[in-house]
Amino acid sequence: MVSVMQNVAVDCVDAYELARFWSEVLGCPLHPESKPGDAEAEVTLPEGPMLYFNQVPEPKTVKNRLHLCLRPETSREEEVERLLGLGATLVADRREADGAGWAVLADPEGNEFCVLRSAAERAAMSSS
Repeated sequence: MVSVMQNVAVDCVDAYELARFWSEVLGCPLHPESKPGDAEAEVTLPEGPMLYFNQVPEPKTVKNRLHLCLRPETSREEEVERLLGLGATLVADRREADGAGWAVLADPEGNEFCVLRSAAERAAMSSS
């Protein structure tokens, strides 16, 4: 027997607002029962576990031990700019001059996540 992953939980100060941010990042809807002011909110992913946001009294204080890595459909640079426009901040720039690497961003509550190269960018690098 095995276990099935139900969700990925994110502790946060404002569950609905952080879920709304991630809903926009991923282009996936908020769960219909998630409402402003709720202590819990969910983002419904097309497959796999849900993203579950749980309100806690304390703010984030140290580096994440678990983080999400995003592979954009557009270029990595276009996606980084889009996410910065949604309210993310750049934490560390691991992009290299040859196009390799990634960008480390943080969501509005400081949770780090990475933006990788798109599949097309990876394919272009491997064929050169």
